[in-house]
Amino acid sequence: MNQIAATSGPRNIGLLSVGSYRPERVVTNDELCENIDSSDEWIYSRTGIKTRRFSRRDESVTSMATTAGLEAIAKASLEPSDIDCVLVATSTHFTQTPPCAPAVATALGATGVPAFDLGAGCAGFGYALGVAADMVRGGTAAKALVLGSEKLSCTVDMQDRSNCFIFADGAAGVVVGETPEQGIGPTVWGSDGNQAKAIRQDIEWIDFLDNRTGERPYLRLEGSAVFRWAAFEMGKVGRQAMDAAGVRPDEIDVFLPHQANSRINEVLAKSLDLRPDAVVANDIEHTGNTSAASIPLAMAEVLATGAAKAGDLALLLGYGAGLSYAAQVVRLPSG
Repeated sequence: MNQIAATSGPRNIGLLSVGSYRPERVVTNDELCENIDSSDEWIYSRTGIKTRRFSRRDESVTSMATTAGLEAIAKASLEPSDIDCVLVATSTHFTQTPPCAPAVATALGATGVPAFDLGAGCAGFGYALGVAADMVRGGTAAKALVLGSEKLSCTVDMQDRSNCFIFADGAAGVVVGETPEQGIGPTVWGSDGNQAKAIRQDIEWIDFLDNRTGERPYLRLEGSAVFRWAAFEMGKVGRQAMDAAGVRPDEIDVFLPHQANSRINEVLAKSLDLRPDAVVANDIEHTGNTSAASIPLAMAEVLATGAAKAGDLALLLGYGAGLSYAAQVVRLPSG
């Protein structure tokens, strides 16, 4: 009987580059407090956020992902035609169908390649990176572009003093391909649907269409529940990712957690027993929570500022809506 052929790829893969896009408009806490009873001090003390970026009305998840993707491709010294798969992690592509990834691929000049969206909330980048890594290792792609892109400013009720100051916009991504040494560890991922309502769209679209005179859907967050879950459960996930990669906590140079809340990330950094001099990304202070874009944006920031360098071992840890999580150890690209 004839055997079905199987594909195979390189043993060692890694991140070849990172690219990012941050919208021009900077929104301060004071500006948001014009609509709510709060203050810059109150917001910063509880979230670690001072400013965030909001995109223009004519900017979309697709356009921001395209700009970030072009930078990632250029920094990898590649041409768009070298990319043979595009993955976009997002929760804010506002057209139900088609997905945005095919449009991103075409806009980049990576014509005809497989391209698809992936939705896993704030853990989306980790999920997409895990899928892309397996694709390259399996031989179904040689160079995959993994993007996180979000336009969360349109989803937030600006009168909701519990979360209107948290979310923001932006895009970033990496190119995954063959490297001389292993550069991406196994992905540790999972979900807990019992807590699906902790981060959610509050009104389903069908219900809204049946009552168009009612309030529109908004993103809602049960902050205390998410804080407890992330602060006390995600440390275990980070340790599992380090164990899976065969790396000790004292070997980690950089901690790149999802930029949800700097207070959560301070707790996580301590629980992971990282070195005192390990860099803990704090891009949230001036970028806000950009969901699936937050980890690659933070990666781009620590490399651009010199806080980290190419080849450093980094622990990525994403967590959020679902509730979902994903973590892996990587070697940082050149920038």
